[in-house]
Amino acid sequence: MTVLLAVSSCLMVGTPADAAAGAVKKKGVSAWNFTGVTQAMADARVGWFYTWSSDRQQIRPPAGVEFVPMIWGAASVTDTQLDTARREGRTLLGFNEPDLSAQAGMSPGRALDLWPRLQSTGMRLGAPAVAGGGDRAGGWLDQFMKGAAARHYRVDFIPLHWYGSDFRADAATAQLRSYLQATYDRYRKPIWLTEYALIDFSSGTPRYPTPQQQAAFVTKSAAMLQGLPFVERYAWFTLSADRGGTGLYKGATPNRMGAAYRAAG
Repeated sequence: MTVLLAVSSCLMVGTPADAAAGAVKKKGVSAWNFTGVTQAMADARVGWFYTWSSDRQQIRPPAGVEFVPMIWGAASVTDTQLDTARREGRTLLGFNEPDLSAQAGMSPGRALDLWPRLQSTGMRLGAPAVAGGGDRAGGWLDQFMKGAAARHYRVDFIPLHWYGSDFRADAATAQLRSYLQATYDRYRKPIWLTEYALIDFSSGTPRYPTPQQQAAFVTKSAAMLQGLPFVERYAWFTLSADRGGTGLYKGATPNRMGAAYRAAG
């Protein structure tokens, strides 16, 4: 496992908000607005949330739950969105899965050209969240991080996404831990796991585990994430069960996975 200390040492150090970020509960959730969202968020006992947007999407979070804005893609790099992000939060998430054409879809060079606009907010700043390969030499994230170091840009932490196709809770948790460790060893920056769940995408049509299997993974993985000191925050995909097979709540009522996530952390 190669440790690219040169990359991390060349990047600018974190902002003073780093210390404040550590005071927020690690467990969070991704969310869109739905009936019961505030009650579900309170029941899940999360410390923070995001909406894939620079604003809260009209969600009223429970008291004490922090909103973290995101600049989703190239079209989101506008004065209006950046001003909204700065007004709504202290920490900013970078582009969403720029390594996938169906998501933010941009080259590392394009992301680097836009990065000074995000950096100009003065907010604590997370790297673009790649869909995969964050630990791979020469991968999308590796190219971006090397380019950021060369240009003396600031990157304070590394957001990651991870979806497991092995539905055995112990094995999946070990695989997730290995990926997080390898990515941390490469960049030596705090990790935010901003999307994760068990979904098998190998056949082209998503295949989901049973609720029992998913709940067992929630319990095992959250315990692991809570214990990893370099994982600063994590967020399950996603709060609402209205879309896909990994959501935690139907309205304000938890399903089996939701009850497991509520008990975690």
